[in-house]
Amino acid sequence: MKNTAFVVNKTEDGKFISGIEELTVPTIGENEVLIKASYSSLNFKDALSSVGNPGVTRNFPHVTGIDVAGVIEESNSAEFTKGDEVLVTGYDMGMNTDGGHQSFVKVPASWVVKKPSNITDKEIMTYGTAGLTAGLSVNELLNNGITPESGEILVTGATGGVGSISVSILSKLGFDVVAISGKEDKIPFLKELGAKEVILRKDFDVENKKPMVKERFAGVIDTVGGNILAEALKALKYDGVATCCGLTSSFKLDTNVFPFILRGARLIGIDSVECKIDKKIAVWNKLANEFSIDSLTEITNEISLEELPVAYTSLIDGKAVGRYVVKI
Repeated sequence: MKNTAFVVNKTEDGKFISGIEELTVPTIGENEVLIKASYSSLNFKDALSSVGNPGVTRNFPHVTGIDVAGVIEESNSAEFTKGDEVLVTGYDMGMNTDGGHQSFVKVPASWVVKKPSNITDKEIMTYGTAGLTAGLSVNELLNNGITPESGEILVTGATGGVGSISVSILSKLGFDVVAISGKEDKIPFLKELGAKEVILRKDFDVENKKPMVKERFAGVIDTVGGNILAEALKALKYDGVATCCGLTSSFKLDTNVFPFILRGARLIGIDSVECKIDKKIAVWNKLANEFSIDSLTEITNEISLEELPVAYTSLIDGKAVGRYVVKI
């Protein structure tokens, strides 16, 4: 069997080079499985790994890809048998464990989820980690009593993977969605996904010294952090809920306690990497059913392993729109 992979190597002078290589098919150990990959996806973390970001990957040579879908080729686990359709997102895969951008992927069985039967590998990888994160975020709003009747939901970084899927899911569920984006030319795209209004980042990302502003949003799904999240918290309605999952704007949060103690605001962190497997399974089933969106094809760019370098550059430069799905 051939194991074609996208490999990142570190040279003796500390530079990083990448390309397609033929690797040995991994040998699995106890409680591990070997997945014959059909599709993977692309995330900002993959792009960072491809350029040797030490906060993501320290072991080289390295195969990128924090997501993968396919079928079990070999199993040393009682939970899975050959032919099972499965997917993996998160944990250490694609970080310091070789990831999904290869023909055969070895992972611990505890990382693996059986794929819902009513969704294809390509569709579930279009969601990928970004879709799982979006689903977890929407779930937290619902679980904390936010309904379409509660009011508008703000989604930041709305043209990105998590943002665009969040806009689509919320719109499908009947919410009025207000999207924030720095890409003025993508306003029609966001409205096609279901955004009722689009606010340009330059008009929102303005430091306001007031501790609170007029109540507007029942909920916030924030994907960028920094001052945008700080300003969004100030505009939450009473009992409003904000989720945060990203830091593409900044990892810092300069805020104050007033929205929390005067309006009962709640800020909930979203982690799709290490969250419990039962939580992941529940959200994957929702993404295949009540959270499923009709705009998947509109936000999908299918690429090959050979096209990864160009896509990585787009992600790092902040020019990517929607989701990249990688055919293995």
